[in-house]
Amino acid sequence: MEDEEAEAVLRTVGRQIKAWREAAGLKQTELGEAIGYGGEMVSSVERGRRIPKPDFLDKTDEVVGAGGKISAMKEDVERARYPKKVRDLAKLEDEAVELGAYSNHNMHGLLQTPEYARALFAMRRPSYPEEEVERQVAARMARQRVFERTPAPLLTFVQEEVTLRRPIGGRMVLRQQLERLLEISTLRHVEIQVMPTDREDHAGMGGPIRLLKLQDGTALGHSEAQLHSRVISDPREVQILDMRYGMIRAQALTPRESLAFIEKVLGEET
Repeated sequence: MEDEEAEAVLRTVGRQIKAWREAAGLKQTELGEAIGYGGEMVSSVERGRRIPKPDFLDKTDEVVGAGGKISAMKEDVERARYPKKVRDLAKLEDEAVELGAYSNHNMHGLLQTPEYARALFAMRRPSYPEEEVERQVAARMARQRVFERTPAPLLTFVQEEVTLRRPIGGRMVLRQQLERLLEISTLRHVEIQVMPTDREDHAGMGGPIRLLKLQDGTALGHSEAQLHSRVISDPREVQILDMRYGMIRAQALTPRESLAFIEKVLGEET
């Protein structure tokens, strides 16, 4: 595992499963046979070495008679499955009353369809194993719960025109992605803008920008480069990002114009 928080969750879950198994008078191999897993898998889960699937937890709960106590740990286990940097970013997004993002190479993660996200992770080099691709996709999709929060945060996105045209995953995936943008843009707390390629003035030439304004009034930036991502908390640096993002939004098409632009690009793809 890559971080202490996830390790602690898995060790706690493993100890609980072991305690319930022993109370039921079962050996690891016996529990494994009863739930359709090998004894080695049971051993690895109990030692916090393997992440149990929801099916593993539900069947174990039933066999040992835990009355739902083991099944109730599924949410915690699922979060531990996600990379630490994703969990940390999701926590900030859950606390945000306003989130703004400018993306210049691909669709912002919060806007991506599962197919689009899967294509992005599948093209990573060095290559991800298939299991890691699915883990990353699941983590990205889980972050999209921010659209369903109550009260709803203000979410604004500026997408570079090229991100609407680059056929990541193929033409069908791109069409589905454009349709997803149109669907999200109907939400009253979401504004999507497009930065046309023909703009002479562009405040975003320094790269992607992400800003989060939290419930307590704190403003943060987030930067993601090739191999690193970091939260920017220095007020002076956040102020610079905020100024640049404001200029980008002013230079881009309006939300209404952007909606028409996305529809036009989608029409060209069909």
